[in-house]
Amino acid sequence: MLGIIPFPMIDPVLVAVGPFAIRWYALAYITGIVAGWMIMRRLAPAAPAVATREQVDDFLTWTVLGIILGGRLGYVLFYRPGHYLAHPLEALMVWQGGMSFHGGMLGVVIAIIVYSRRNGIDMFGFGDRVSTVVPIGLFLGRCANFINGELWGRPWDGPWAMVFPTDPLRLPRHPSQLYQATLEGLVLFAVLAVLARSEANRSRRGFLGGVFLAGYAVARIIGEFFRQPDAFLGFLPFGATMGQALSLPMFAAGLWLIVTSRHRRA
Repeated sequence: MLGIIPFPMIDPVLVAVGPFAIRWYALAYITGIVAGWMIMRRLAPAAPAVATREQVDDFLTWTVLGIILGGRLGYVLFYRPGHYLAHPLEALMVWQGGMSFHGGMLGVVIAIIVYSRRNGIDMFGFGDRVSTVVPIGLFLGRCANFINGELWGRPWDGPWAMVFPTDPLRLPRHPSQLYQATLEGLVLFAVLAVLARSEANRSRRGFLGGVFLAGYAVARIIGEFFRQPDAFLGFLPFGATMGQALSLPMFAAGLWLIVTSRHRRA
């Protein structure tokens, strides 16, 4: 066990008052949404403008619904369809955990399409601005996964391996949540923030959204090589994981948006 970094024992519950508790995981969702909303209020009116600040405010509710409903439905359909088919009422028990990023992403995409059509907004341009702030929530969410001691990495005997208290085998493992927080959150946000500063890039409707989709897919596929697959799912054929399989269509869609964005200049 020499060289093992002790797992920082942070209480997953930030504040508890009687039966009510605020968890770091919930706080990560709330903070990510609020931070993204505040930045979106500055990005949306930037030339070429795609929406007003008031429209960004109205879209906040749509975002929350897309994340929660899409994330939960995605987890039910992508990860444990057999279990929830046998226990359908458990699909409604969101408080028991089980959210899928890919499902939440699809939920937000649907929200963008419907909201844009109802309000006469260009969905590609609006989607670009939303995509730019999504990595903020991804970073905070992965940090919350780490605090909860969940979604830990594969066994490893390297110098910064950790033993997670939730691991029944107590094996030294990759702190893969931190790898994913860095790639999916910090790195992807930095890339999008730099690209979004250019009016030329903002004018290519769908370009920033494509960079996000393709960039997240690459980051997720890399991160999955260090992350332990869910015990109830395991590995897919060829040693792939469900996260990698779901990321491949994202990568293809991202490349398509990037290539075709040159024909959608504002």
